[in-house]
Amino acid sequence: MNEELREKILKHLGSVSQARNKEVARAIGVEKAEVDKAIGDLAKEGKIEYRSFGGITYVALPGKAES
Repeated sequence: MNEELREKILKHLGSVSQARNKEVARAIGVEKAEVDKAIGDLAKEGKIEYRSFGGITYVALPGKAES
């Protein structure tokens, strides 16, 4: 996986409490399909976590407070 893409995702998630995959893709200017795969891999590694609220799934850095 592209290390630069991973870093962009982690940096963006560091600047927000949580985000949807499409919001991350838009913010970093990368196709959503690429972001989806990278986020899945980062989640498997424990570097990000999924959060679900009312049927909507968000991603966030583990332990980062929701706001």
